[in-house]
Amino acid sequence: MSGATANTSTGVTKFDADLRANQAEGSVAELVNSPMADMFTNGEADASALTPVFERRSFVDDICFGGESFEGCLETLDRLLARFEECRISISFTKSIFVQSKVDFLSHEVTRAGIRADPKKLKAITELSFPRSKKGMQSFLGALNYYSRFIQDFAVYGAALYHVKDEDFAPGGDLSVAKRSFATLQQKVAEAPILRHFSRDLPVHVTLFANEWAVSTTLMQEHDGLMHPVRFCGRVLKDAEVNYHPAEKEVLALLQLLKVCYTQLTGRTIHVYTRFSTLEWVHKSKSLFGRATQFAVLMSPWHLVVQRVKEKDCAFAQLLQSTITSFVDLEDSLSPVTPPTRGSASVRMLLNCCMLGYHETT
Repeated sequence: MSGATANTSTGVTKFDADLRANQAEGSVAELVNSPMADMFTNGEADASALTPVFERRSFVDDICFGGESFEGCLETLDRLLARFEECRISISFTKSIFVQSKVDFLSHEVTRAGIRADPKKLKAITELSFPRSKKGMQSFLGALNYYSRFIQDFAVYGAALYHVKDEDFAPGGDLSVAKRSFATLQQKVAEAPILRHFSRDLPVHVTLFANEWAVSTTLMQEHDGLMHPVRFCGRVLKDAEVNYHPAEKEVLALLQLLKVCYTQLTGRTIHVYTRFSTLEWVHKSKSLFGRATQFAVLMSPWHLVVQRVKEKDCAFAQLLQSTITSFVDLEDSLSPVTPPTRGSASVRMLLNCCMLGYHETT
């Protein structure tokens, strides 16, 4: 005979014991519901009360910092180590390097002069042969995408490569434009400049460029009397945007830059150089309609100083550092890399320079 499930010493059955256990509050629920407990007193640092060590709260994988002097670097290091201890974060001493004039960081070289793409990886890109398939073209574009911030007018010159189809690689397919675009991008990769570190103490300057198939922007700051690049940005136009007026396309280019560089540019005066006077009118006019109204709303939180640059403006061209191509001279060099007409399936890449969104401020 099997024994009974009742516990005769306590008078509690197994069913009652399980029921009481299910009805009892867990430790987390008890902490939240108890009027005597403080769920926020747990010994951990309160993130809302922590001020950033150097103007940022989070990092991707690694942390890289510098200073204008050795003493400044030591001061930042002391603050950073104190923050690690406060937040109970462990770091590997053997994997850390200190007091270096050049640091390899996320496939970039960081020096006092600025940020440079990894020369070894750029050399590997320049030595690639023209892809033999659409998938190979996607791989090439993916490799370039990571370094697109170093390539001026990347989207403008690379648009033809996004339109390559599988049948173009078949016998009789026309890849002449794609091959010219491929060679041009490889040359621009080889000539990729050093990007200056963004300085909050210097004025911000932006040039805009737009044509039939793409938009491009250059973020610059002045050093030693010349404009030096801080970042290049651009994207291929969507089908619905191809027929926009060139001035409207310039607005798209500006909005994308404001989104990508939002944390750097917010609250600052931005000097914008454009080929059209329409941009200043859209930014300041109070009687707008259609798309112009939407553009005006999106630009309203920003303080823009718009200056029109006329064709063949030699004074403006002389202000640019040698690694920056003036948008006045760019138009003449694009006919060999003009992409085919829209209307067929193209290479689709999830590039940070190919999608336009916007973060509105209040």
